[in-house]
Amino acid sequence: MKQSEYLHYDATALADLIRRGEVTSREVCEAAVERATSVNSSLNAICFPQFSEALAQGFPEQGAFAGVPMLLKDLAQEQAGRPSTLGSRSFKNNIAPQDSEFVRRAREGGLVFLGRTATPEFGLKAITESELWGPSRNPWSTDLTPGGSSGGSGAAAAAGIVPMAGANDGGGSIRIPAAYNGLFGLKPSRGRISSGPLMGESWTGASTDHVVTRTVRDSAGMLDVLSGNACGDPFVIPGPGSAYSDLMQKSPGSLKIGVFTSSPFDTEVAPECIAGVEETARILENLGHKVEYARPEFDGMALARCYLGLYFGEVSALMAKAKAQFGAVDSDFELDTRLLGMLGNSMPLSDYVLRRQQWNEFARALGAFFRGYDLYLCPTTGQMPARIGELETPSHLKLAAKLMLGLKAGKMLHRSGQVDQMAMESLARTPFTQLANLTGTPAMSVPLHWTAGGLPVGVQLGAPHGGEGVLLQLAAQLEEAAPWFGYYERLDNAF
Repeated sequence: MKQSEYLHYDATALADLIRRGEVTSREVCEAAVERATSVNSSLNAICFPQFSEALAQGFPEQGAFAGVPMLLKDLAQEQAGRPSTLGSRSFKNNIAPQDSEFVRRAREGGLVFLGRTATPEFGLKAITESELWGPSRNPWSTDLTPGGSSGGSGAAAAAGIVPMAGANDGGGSIRIPAAYNGLFGLKPSRGRISSGPLMGESWTGASTDHVVTRTVRDSAGMLDVLSGNACGDPFVIPGPGSAYSDLMQKSPGSLKIGVFTSSPFDTEVAPECIAGVEETARILENLGHKVEYARPEFDGMALARCYLGLYFGEVSALMAKAKAQFGAVDSDFELDTRLLGMLGNSMPLSDYVLRRQQWNEFARALGAFFRGYDLYLCPTTGQMPARIGELETPSHLKLAAKLMLGLKAGKMLHRSGQVDQMAMESLARTPFTQLANLTGTPAMSVPLHWTAGGLPVGVQLGAPHGGEGVLLQLAAQLEEAAPWFGYYERLDNAF
C-alpha cells in the first residue's frame, strides 16, 4: 500500500480492506511507518517508536480493527515491559509491569502499536513541550502548539501517521488537541472506560482515556472496543444497549441545545472561537435542532480553585512516587512542576477534601441545566493555539519560583491570593473543558470551523452522564452536513 493511498482511509476503512483481503496488515503498517518516518522529524509527535517490533510481530486477524496501526500516549496506557515516562525525567526508568486495561482491550481489538506519543510532564499543560522530549508541533502550522496534554497524539493523527491515537483527558486533554489539530475528540463519561488495573479512578475520577480520530465512526468503534468495567473497578455504569457504531447511525431526533460563548472564568475568548460556535449553531438549526442562548449556572472561580487543588494534589503525589520508586531528585522535575508540588504539599488536607466535595455543586448545577436542555454548545478552547515557547515561564517568574521553593513558601502563597491568579493564568486559554471533568460528564470537540488562514477551530458539545450515544449521533449528523475529512489533504500533501 502506497503512503498516498494509506492517507485516504480512516481506521474503519483500513480494517475493512484488511478483512476483505484487498491489502495486508503488513502493507498497512509499512505505509504508516513510512509516513511516520517522513513527518515525525518535523512534528516530534512520537517519543518511543516501536516500528521494527510492530513489523516483526505476527499481525492479528481478530478484532474490530484487526491489523490497523495505532499510537499510544506516553501517559497511562501502559504496555508491559515498556517505558512509561509520563513526559518526565523522573519516570525515565519506569517500566510498566503489565498492560493497562486500555492497552489490553485495544490489543484485543486487533490494533498494532507503532509507538508512544509525547506529552507534557505529568500531562499538566495544554501544550506539549516537556524538557524530556522537547516541543511537539502542530501540523497545520509547525510554529504552533498541537495542544496538550495529548498533543503528540493529536499531531500524529492529524498528520496521517495513524488514523487514530490514544489520548486521555483530565481537564481537556482529548478535546484541546482535537480542537487545535482539526480532529474529532470525545471524552467519555466517568466510569465508561476502565482505568485499571493500576488505579481505580484516574485523577479521582476527573480523567478518562479514549482516542483522537479523523472520523466520528472511528471514535465510536473504539468506544465499543474500550468501554465496559473491569474486575475491581469502583463502579459500573449502564451500557448503551447496542454498539456505539450502530447507535451513531441513528438520528438523535430534534434536540434542544443551550449555547454560550463567554468564559466561565470571565477571561477573553478569541473571535475565531466564537465564530466557530455561531457557525455550528446555524448548522444545527438547519438540521432541525432548537438552539438558544443558555448556560449552566455555577461559580466559575470556585471551579478553577477546585481544579487547581486537584492539580496540586496529583503533582505532589506523583513526585513522591517518583522519589520513592525511582530515586528521583528535585532536579529531575521541571520548575513549574516543583512549584505545583510544593503547593500540593502545603495545602491543608481539609482544604483538599472540601474542594473535592465541592465538585458536587458543579454536577448539580449542570444537572439542573440538563433538565431544560439536551446538550450544551460552547467553544472548545478560549484562544487559538499558542506559538511554540510562547507559554514558557518568563525568566523573572522562574527566579521568583526558585526563591519560593528555596523558602518553602507554599503556605504563604496559599494565603496571599496568588494561587487564584495562577488559576486564571493557567486556565485562561482553555476555560471551557474542565466542567465536564469535574462532573464526570461526556463532551466532545468537533472540527467544524476553519479560519481564513486555514487553521482548524473546534467546538464543544456536552451531554448528561452516560450520553455518549446522543453525542456520537449528533457528531455523525454534523460530519455529514459539514464534512471535514477533505481538509486533511492539505496536511497529507504538506509533508
